[in-house]
Amino acid sequence: MDYIDALEKSHFFSGIARDNIAPLVKCLHAEFKRYEKNETVVPLGSVFDKVGIILSGTAKSFNINASGKEYVVTFLEKGSYIGVLLAASQGRRSPVTVVATEELSALFFAASNISGIGPNACESHVRLLRNFLDATSEKALNLLDRIDCLLKPTIREKVMTYLTKFADESESRLLQIPHDRAALAEYLGADRSALSRELGKMKQDRLIDFYKNTFKIMQGGIVAAHSQSERTKADTTD
Repeated sequence: MDYIDALEKSHFFSGIARDNIAPLVKCLHAEFKRYEKNETVVPLGSVFDKVGIILSGTAKSFNINASGKEYVVTFLEKGSYIGVLLAASQGRRSPVTVVATEELSALFFAASNISGIGPNACESHVRLLRNFLDATSEKALNLLDRIDCLLKPTIREKVMTYLTKFADESESRLLQIPHDRAALAEYLGADRSALSRELGKMKQDRLIDFYKNTFKIMQGGIVAAHSQSERTKADTTD
């Protein structure tokens, strides 16, 4: 099956032997779907009781504010989950629309088939349930990271918060970020032109260096990020 390689690399199937993936997918009555670019995957206000894993392509979740402007909530790529928080919420309607940003393929599992295991469940199914809980936590933490960026008052602080998160995860100051300039501006809630100007100023101030999607946090950037972190701690303890 051509999706086994993608699933094997997914955190959702972490700890499950490759030979057990296909039988487990069959046991869960998984559904394979393809979407064209700009096709809706999850409609706003829908009840979505499935967990999707993107096998190829990209998508985004977004909403519309009171003035009619679209704003992106999350960007989704190969290996990302679709609807994992909704599936865990047992009936809550989707607060966002999920749409394919390019041709997309995904595998969907009914949440009830994942969580509804009996006393004789196989080891792989038990592991999958544990991974489902981990995926729910991961999604929630990713949204908290996004909120942390959005709450910063300046574009410079938003950028440093965003880059520092990747640096902490990779334990490196040299980073390959997943967003181009337009997507990064949307993620940070910033105007694209204003973001480009600020990135140029940050480069001049030797806080960062960059070429396309490759960034390096310079020594001055580490100091700035540390100072920003200390200010945040002070604000929360006042």
